[in-house]
Amino acid sequence: MKFLDRAKIYIKAGDGGNGSASFRREKYIEYGGPNGGDGGRGGDVVFRAVPNVNTLIDYRFKSNFNAQRGQNGSGQMRTGKSGETLILSVPTGTVILSENEEIEYADLNTDGMEYRAARGGNGGWGNLHFKSPTNRSPTQANDGLPGEERTVILQLKLIADIGLVGFPNAGKSTLLAAVTAARPKIANYPFTTLHPQLGVMYAHDREFVLVDLPGLIKGAHQGVGLGDRFLGHAERTKTILHIIDGTEPDWVTRYKTIRHEMESYGGGLTDKPEMIIVNKMDAENPEMWKERMTKLKRTARGKTIVSISAAGRIGIHELIAAIEKEFLKNEK
Repeated sequence: MKFLDRAKIYIKAGDGGNGSASFRREKYIEYGGPNGGDGGRGGDVVFRAVPNVNTLIDYRFKSNFNAQRGQNGSGQMRTGKSGETLILSVPTGTVILSENEEIEYADLNTDGMEYRAARGGNGGWGNLHFKSPTNRSPTQANDGLPGEERTVILQLKLIADIGLVGFPNAGKSTLLAAVTAARPKIANYPFTTLHPQLGVMYAHDREFVLVDLPGLIKGAHQGVGLGDRFLGHAERTKTILHIIDGTEPDWVTRYKTIRHEMESYGGGLTDKPEMIIVNKMDAENPEMWKERMTKLKRTARGKTIVSISAAGRIGIHELIAAIEKEFLKNEK
């Protein structure tokens, strides 16, 4: 299944049915009065959050959605049938925005949560409503009201416990494969990961959902590289795992660069608990590693820093234990 985290769609609720202008016609009964029924109400358009889905791909090839119209009223005071509600299923974590993205209509962040995005039109009145002492035979009946219509933006923000951020080729996908059953694409060139990848990590009796985000580079908040739009998936995470490539000479600069991009994006990302993972420890001289680690600890005071080799499966058990400990500390 392809990944799609953004879609623009047009929705229209059903129009109300028209009222009926009919008169009572029965044998041997004179002066039959008006008996036109009302039109049925148009169907609503409702978004519903569903679990176990993490893409908006269903809205890629179809972008117009119309709810059912209400039926017209008829004689003998029969009201038309109301139109059926159109249920549009979206992944849990979907945000519904206005077309200009200035208004957030709803944040469907819980399984089963619903939002009525467009209300169906009321049915028109039949001529029975217009009967009066001075108008015994009204021929007037109302048309149904039109249903609401609008264009909305669907923006998916994946719900995960841990977000993996860092430069391209830092080893985020390799780490995801090392601690979960996920099998992301891994290659020795930048921007291997083109869209977020999910995986589940188990630690004793607990499980943690991880999301691997495409790599950031300097200027990502201005659209450089793949930009920073995928950082929206990190907004719902509880902890950030900041992955640093240990073979790079200046860890501090790379750490500060990613932090700057997260701060420029906003969304409270820099306020979240953060762990720093320095990867590829088996590819560097231990003395050089120790020297760079000392400088990084001075910069990231108070942050948990773990050295690993995701490819060599070195330090993975220690990392999982550190993640579990970090969560327990933050839950107190």
